[in-house]
Amino acid sequence: MTDDIAIRVNRLGKKYKISHNTAAYKTLGETITNAVKNPIRRLKGEGLSRSTEEFWALKDISFEVEQGEVLGIIGRNGAGKSTLLKILSRITTPTEGTVEVHGRVGSLLEVGTGFHPELSGRENIYLSGSILGMKRTEIDAKFDEIVKFAEMEKFLDTPVKRYSSGMYVRLGFAVAAHLEPEILIVDEVLAVGDAKFQQKCLGKMSDVAKEGRTVLFVSHNMKAVSSLCQTGLLLNNGSVYARGTASAMVAKYNEMCSGDVVSCRPIFDYARRENQPASITRVRVADQSGTATLIHSILHPILIDVEFVVLKPISHLDVWLGILSLDGSLLFQTCHRDQESYGAGAAPFRAVVDPGRYRARVELPAPLLNEGSYELHLSLQAGTLQFDARRGIIFTIEDENTFASSVLGVRRDGYFCMPIPWKMELVEEEWVD
Repeated sequence: MTDDIAIRVNRLGKKYKISHNTAAYKTLGETITNAVKNPIRRLKGEGLSRSTEEFWALKDISFEVEQGEVLGIIGRNGAGKSTLLKILSRITTPTEGTVEVHGRVGSLLEVGTGFHPELSGRENIYLSGSILGMKRTEIDAKFDEIVKFAEMEKFLDTPVKRYSSGMYVRLGFAVAAHLEPEILIVDEVLAVGDAKFQQKCLGKMSDVAKEGRTVLFVSHNMKAVSSLCQTGLLLNNGSVYARGTASAMVAKYNEMCSGDVVSCRPIFDYARRENQPASITRVRVADQSGTATLIHSILHPILIDVEFVVLKPISHLDVWLGILSLDGSLLFQTCHRDQESYGAGAAPFRAVVDPGRYRARVELPAPLLNEGSYELHLSLQAGTLQFDARRGIIFTIEDENTFASSVLGVRRDGYFCMPIPWKMELVEEEWVD
């Protein structure tokens, strides 16, 4: 091993076994009869055939990270990014291959990872420091800085099991970044929290990188990856697709998303986030006929359904949709209460959203977006407090000789192409200065 290597991954693989219970086809009468005759067998699952499917979340992954390198790990949903970080953080073990990590690791992965739910925020700060091998005096020296960064003075002595997701993230990032790890690992979990704190975290990661420490950063925000990271690792279907400069990997990612969008499934299912009062569970993108698709005509509206669950009453819960360019620039946002906000006469949905399963639908009018590929950003929040956010859904707008291209004979510039009313009239004939 050379002295300048912080992480070395060699032929890494992670396999999961997925069990399926299946039963032979029976008529309704047979099903009822068997259930009455053999209730115990049915409760035990007897009579069902069981099959096991192997799923490789990661396969044959090899790369090295130098000390002081800032590496952005990118890829579409399901590419294996979070699984890789869990292995590097020693949260889970690999099925095959080896991992060498040289240096103290601070990681912020899933919300609440590394915290003991029964302990207070104060106690968890000291617990995290001791796990990293720090002495109490060393933690004491960093304590005030951690609390100030997290902006959670009032809740330090509250058990973290009562924290909101945003509070988890604030304290979790502050602990991971300020306890001076040689290697800082941050997952897309920063998507949970307000925008101001996200920018604060990105600034802190930049400071950590300037101090010569190693940073691994997973994000769907390509602009953040390009600005923060020196190098990039692009994953696809659990394998390394490419490795190079951050800007080059972002370009390849954008090319992959726009080129392969036709093969992507237009329905996205998500597991409910733990410790969240509200979670997005499904997003469906469809055309005006209701057919699920990620390829859309420039002249036809786009239907987006967002399904979510609410576990406890939430005041003024909003469903937000953002459209981003593939470099991560936010083009515009809309909220399910826009009609109410702009005084269009729509009645308020609910001042308090009660527990239950909900579906919100938004119709993007056409023509609106110019030809090209775009990314959806969906979130549930009350004011600036964000409960859940989902990104990485790429869709494409196609233009076939419509006004957006035919007027000039070429594709007009810009992200938008909605027709704007003009009026032109003759004010004086044969006018000469």
